[in-house]
Amino acid sequence: MSLPSDLHYLEMHELSRLIRSRKISPVEVAEAQLTRIEALDGTLRSYARVTPELALAQAREAEQALARGICHSPLHGIPVAFKDLFDTAGVVTAAGMPLYANRVPQQDATVVARLREAGTVMLGKLQMTEGAFAINHPSIAPPVNPWGADHWTGASSSGCGVATAAGLCYASLGSDTGGSIRFPCAANGLTGLKPTWGRVSRFGAFEMAASLDHVGPITRSARDTLFLLSTIAGHDPLDPTSQPSVCLEVPGIDDSFRGLRVGIDEGWLSDGVDPVIQRALQQIMRMIHEGGGQLRSVRMPDTRAVSGNWEAHCGVQTAVAHAGTYPQRAAEYGPALSRLIDGGRALGGTDYQRILLAAQRFTGEVDALLHELDVVLAPVQPYAAPTHEQLANLALDPEANRRLIQFTAPFNVSGHPCLSLPLGLTEAGLPIGGQFIARKGGEAVLCRAGMAVQKLSDWHRLRPPALA
Repeated sequence: MSLPSDLHYLEMHELSRLIRSRKISPVEVAEAQLTRIEALDGTLRSYARVTPELALAQAREAEQALARGICHSPLHGIPVAFKDLFDTAGVVTAAGMPLYANRVPQQDATVVARLREAGTVMLGKLQMTEGAFAINHPSIAPPVNPWGADHWTGASSSGCGVATAAGLCYASLGSDTGGSIRFPCAANGLTGLKPTWGRVSRFGAFEMAASLDHVGPITRSARDTLFLLSTIAGHDPLDPTSQPSVCLEVPGIDDSFRGLRVGIDEGWLSDGVDPVIQRALQQIMRMIHEGGGQLRSVRMPDTRAVSGNWEAHCGVQTAVAHAGTYPQRAAEYGPALSRLIDGGRALGGTDYQRILLAAQRFTGEVDALLHELDVVLAPVQPYAAPTHEQLANLALDPEANRRLIQFTAPFNVSGHPCLSLPLGLTEAGLPIGGQFIARKGGEAVLCRAGMAVQKLSDWHRLRPPALA
């Protein structure tokens, strides 16, 4: 069988059928991916490092297992990549920091180990902002958005977003501390999940802010998100904060809106939100109504305090995470991460306690709201496809920065799961993102809602026009 011309853009569940039926070889797929990375990533800069020898060795292992009648999982033989904050045994893990340019872990992160046991093929480590904060270290060139080089790639998991959107991996694992799975998905036309805090082990993941960090998948569809989540989720003895395993079977999840109770706060959805995003959300509301779902008018708890407190909240925890190297090696840090840590170190205990109390109140209010709902609909960000220039201007305006994260960071604070998905394009042809939010442990209903949208639309199949 000749290789499909769109091989690099297949969804994982589509590629899985071809591999398991022996219509295509894991080695052929890995070779095609490595060729594409070599051709395109010099411009896109999504990879911090590619691991071709390891990828081909793992692909050969996957092919040999199939020849013996062994298939480890539906992900068997599928090439994926990891944000460069997940430990990979024998391969540098630097977390976007020159300080760690020579750091070679001896043990895989739990999520890496679980995907390896599932038979996936590791293509390499994906570029990220310094320490998973706002921007890249000055010595590291940031990834380039394949939809438009002048536009934001979406915060710390930017390499994940660019590589997955450009067909340089079939899926990636990222992390989200204030929106860094959801922002890259919105910027690059992808589907991604910030799970419930503790649903996925953080062992072997470089820490930014322990109570805010979430590990999750970045993919091309909600069905693929479910594929990955089913493999990486569950309790890990090496991470005592991780939660018990859950069974998330793809065939067992309905892909319709029938009976789903969807909360809509029209005031919240329109508060400083670009009209193009509001119109995209209204399309989703019509889909839900016509698909048998129930739209329920609700009032969201006020997100202003928790989004306004997020940087200080994060800064204290980041200062703890970096205590072994900061301020002793502060000269090796970039200005943004230094500023965050300095702010955290300077915050008083009573002020931090007030932040924690506000976070507890907000979490309880969201829990209560979601008790009578299945999901809440929201934007990912109020600005559609911001340019680098627009974001540079935001840095001078604390209120504008708060507004940027008002739909994402509050749910890092509360720990509720969120599914980001594409909702079409702007008039200029740039992706628009939205999200569903669910009660804790509600990943299955999130994936169901995402699958329902993607059954009725083709937004998740749109590709950057400049790339073949």
